[in-house]
Amino acid sequence: MADFVLVAGAWLGSWAWDEVVPELRAAGHGAHPLTLSGLADKRGVPAGQRTHVQDIVDEVEHRDLRDVVLVGHSYSGIPVGQAAERIGDRLARVVFVDSDVPADGESFVSGWPYGRAMVEASIAETGGFWAPPAAAGYDGQGLTGEQIARIVSGATPHPGATLTEPAVLARPLGELPATYVKCLLDGDEPSDDVAKLLSGEHWRLVKMDTGHWPMFSRPRELARILLDEAAT
Repeated sequence: MADFVLVAGAWLGSWAWDEVVPELRAAGHGAHPLTLSGLADKRGVPAGQRTHVQDIVDEVEHRDLRDVVLVGHSYSGIPVGQAAERIGDRLARVVFVDSDVPADGESFVSGWPYGRAMVEASIAETGGFWAPPAAAGYDGQGLTGEQIARIVSGATPHPGATLTEPAVLARPLGELPATYVKCLLDGDEPSDDVAKLLSGEHWRLVKMDTGHWPMFSRPRELARILLDEAAT
């Protein structure tokens, strides 16, 4: 059986996986939703990009997990991708859920040229944090009003240093056994850097007809995909 370590994107904590975890556990697997430092129930804990990588590595090592499927959503694909190469033979697979992916020496904002000024302005204005979006920011992503309200009420400001510090990779990301889940309401095709990784032999693509937050909009479907990918 696999052990899933689930890491949600910016502004979110372990609670984001509440409807996915029971499906994984019902299938006999371990499921370990993780809150990164500085967010949700760990709000106030100082955090940079390397802190978040270490959070994930520590979760795996302290629980002595094996056959690990690391799942990174949105922003968290960046620390998850770095942690994946640090846990060695404990890793079974990485699943990037509509996420950014790390590039050595590059940060989250450097990979997002059109949004960089907006993110950096928010960090400057809110004392070092990226403020979560208002409800309107989730429109068009396949979410009900109730789901949007749940995300907005649970979101916390995201530590700015995790977005501006560069990723560090010891080897090419394309060497990892990985699946990329593309959520089609957030764009029909993966970004160019992801498309390049998918052209290699170790990565595969799965598409979901939903928006950027499938753990809320399609939790059972996402769980089925994760279970299928753990079996590959």
